[in-house]
Amino acid sequence: MALLMDTRLLLRKVKDLRCLTQRRHRVKEKWAVTRTKYPATTLALQNFDATYSVQLGQLWPSVRAALLSERKYGALLNNYCHDDVQAELQAKGCKDFPTDKEIEVQPCLEQEPEVAGEEESCRVSVEKSDPDAQQLPPLQLSPNIKCLVFPRGDITRFKPARPDMFGCLGYYLMDAASVLPCLALNVQEGHNVLDLCAAPGGKTLALLQTKSIGFLCVNDTSVSRTSRLRKVLQSYVPKPFLSEGKLRITSFDGTKWGEIERNTFDRVLVDVPCTTDRHSLMEDDNNIFSKNRTGERRRLPQLQLALLLAGIEAACPGGEILYSTCTLSQVQNLSVVEQAIHTAREDHGIHLQVVDLRPLAHMFRKTFQFAPNLPLGVMVVPHIAANFGPIYMCKLRRLA
Repeated sequence: MALLMDTRLLLRKVKDLRCLTQRRHRVKEKWAVTRTKYPATTLALQNFDATYSVQLGQLWPSVRAALLSERKYGALLNNYCHDDVQAELQAKGCKDFPTDKEIEVQPCLEQEPEVAGEEESCRVSVEKSDPDAQQLPPLQLSPNIKCLVFPRGDITRFKPARPDMFGCLGYYLMDAASVLPCLALNVQEGHNVLDLCAAPGGKTLALLQTKSIGFLCVNDTSVSRTSRLRKVLQSYVPKPFLSEGKLRITSFDGTKWGEIERNTFDRVLVDVPCTTDRHSLMEDDNNIFSKNRTGERRRLPQLQLALLLAGIEAACPGGEILYSTCTLSQVQNLSVVEQAIHTAREDHGIHLQVVDLRPLAHMFRKTFQFAPNLPLGVMVVPHIAANFGPIYMCKLRRLA
């Protein structure tokens, strides 16, 4: 019996690696009270399970699985690069999804939204079968924006981009669905454009690929994020263009932009800060579901509304505003747009027309998975075979 006890004691000490470590190199473990009982990613998943299962219904399990899987990227081609990157990527099986869209597009309907009662929190509905609505040509998209993706089900990764002889990188890797707001904004020759929440710079770079912008103002409240934006532009855009005076980079409070430049821009992109669903599920660092950021997360819809209203005021009569997020949250998407339309009319005397983006969803249904039957805007939802998004977007036109 004594021999058995000695053997057990010896095995226990061998399993304890501390006995094999010199005493001066041993480190005491942290107390359990310092460990996070519920990481931010776990809190985010619990929140999404509670809200999105109701919002998306039977669609949520597949979206959930895709959000927890590795995301898919697209390669935004840099038209300032002199290398033939497109041919190289197409030889590997990639396709340029903006030119691979469906040809048969139904005429889109546009109409000025009407507010349906105060008790419904100014619910705005776009009628899909209004005989009096004006039929318009298919939705016009910004030219020259090219983004290559691998086919559905192909999860091949892109290699890092190489610089050309002048130091410009050939492509920028980003969620391909993030290119859609820039396409839908439909920048025309000579337009003045405002990117109100520009950092880290992917959408700004996509707007520059049109080579049609007369003047571009890019802004972000965070100075550090603006510095990152500058570095991105310096890696992709020739220095002479950056010094021509056609580009201005600022770090102002975007919610005050209506006081800075009112009735100025032909196109305004308002890509607001949000819960960033995919990041919230995958990274604990800088996660908005951390307990010390609860107040910031709850204030997000208020911030988003203020930014959208500032973008609306910055647009000139006849100008267009594109609101976008990277969340599935109805509170941050549809509700913000509805409230902005109501507030712009009641408090600022600005009337807005909702531009129907359903033709865009029809064009790119082979590449992306879109949420069905949204009353306002369109939304790309993650799908295992096409793991892009989430991206929500709604386009508004300011009436004269």
